Amino acid sequence: MKVLVIGSGGREHAIVKQFKKAPSVEQVFVAPGNDGMKEDATIVPIAQSSFDELINFAITEGIGLTFVGPEQPLTEGIVDAFEEAGLRAFGPRKNAAQLEGSKSFAKDLMKKYEIPTAVYETFSQVDEAVAYIRAQGAPIVIKADGLAAGKGVIVAMTEQEAIEAVEDMIGNQRFGDSSSRVVIEEFLDGEEFSFMSFVHAGQIYPMAIAQDHKRAYDGDKGPNTGGMGAYSPVPQIPQSIVDEAFETIVKPTVAAMDAEGTPFTGILYAGLILTKNGPKVIEFNARFGDPEAQVVLQRMASDFGLFMDALLAGVPFDLQWSDESVLGVVIASEGYPQSVENGHALPNLTELAKTHNIFHAGTKAAGEGFVGNGGRVLLVTSTGKNLKEAQEKVYAGLAQKDWQHFFFRKDIGWRTFSAVK
Repeated sequence: MKVLVIGSGGREHAIVKQFKKAPSVEQVFVAPGNDGMKEDATIVPIAQSSFDELINFAITEGIGLTFVGPEQPLTEGIVDAFEEAGLRAFGPRKNAAQLEGSKSFAKDLMKKYEIPTAVYETFSQVDEAVAYIRAQGAPIVIKADGLAAGKGVIVAMTEQEAIEAVEDMIGNQRFGDSSSRVVIEEFLDGEEFSFMSFVHAGQIYPMAIAQDHKRAYDGDKGPNTGGMGAYSPVPQIPQSIVDEAFETIVKPTVAAMDAEGTPFTGILYAGLILTKNGPKVIEFNARFGDPEAQVVLQRMASDFGLFMDALLAGVPFDLQWSDESVLGVVIASEGYPQSVENGHALPNLTELAKTHNIFHAGTKAAGEGFVGNGGRVLLVTSTGKNLKEAQEKVYAGLAQKDWQHFFFRKDIGWRTFSAVK
């Protein structure tokens, strides 16, 4: 089988690598990809928004499966377009991708079907939102209704911070149309974890859980980012809680989407928090998390191509996961998640790549190496028999390089170790 992966980030590099090592997959293409993926896939210089060009390429090349990585083309209907052309594409159709594309759609669905989540209200007027914030108090969470590249959530610890977030999103149109409406919800306290599942035609294959680190700096300080590192498994979340989340959140959500006439195929990403009242939903995504995909997919022990074939054919499959621990650290450009300066040289990665798995996100080839070309540049992972071993290995590798003009968190995995003590 020939596979086409749509996207250009670290998540897509993880998907590419997983298909590349599958014996059932003959060749992997990625569109548009990035320079760091060239060793793992054939780069196709077609933008992820150019549906007609991508479809023509898939037909001409005899692509057996297209796997869509990012949220933007999903919410714009890329799967609908591929299926209408008689091609197999994995991901939700446009009406189902609303689960990520509209926070209010997701929250209304959860309210209707009694799926546990934070209490919320939706606003499109600044004065009404401010009145609600003053009535509720802080801490409180402000979310842009639409897509905002992982940056549309403000966890406000004071009323003033919340009001400024609303004025910025609605009043200043910080994220354009995506923030013309905001969802304001109660602050939930507890341990967060990412629970992703493969879904098609009512079949649900849950993956190993992971934990992301959203804040830019050590100790979960600084602004929210798209994610600064992740690890899997998450020892402080017992299997009984994962099982409860599957029964009370994942299965009811898939059933609710069917009942609403928007059946879900693709990666159902449930961003969850373990509260004193059990697991609740923080957010849904309609695709792999990034950086969670990079650590979770490494733990998949089955042939990815065979599994995807079976899933789309409705044939039962024994999906196997490794017991190994995987921990990954994001290398970001200085200034991320605000303004960054591209073009700074990365250290030589050849030796590091022999002992660590490297996923390229925002890199560009320059001479014999790479330069930064985005906010999050790389994610570097190590595996170990436990998380401590994986953590020590990844940081030992990173310490051997000079990361001038870049930065990374030095404490990925800290919540596990502090919880165990």
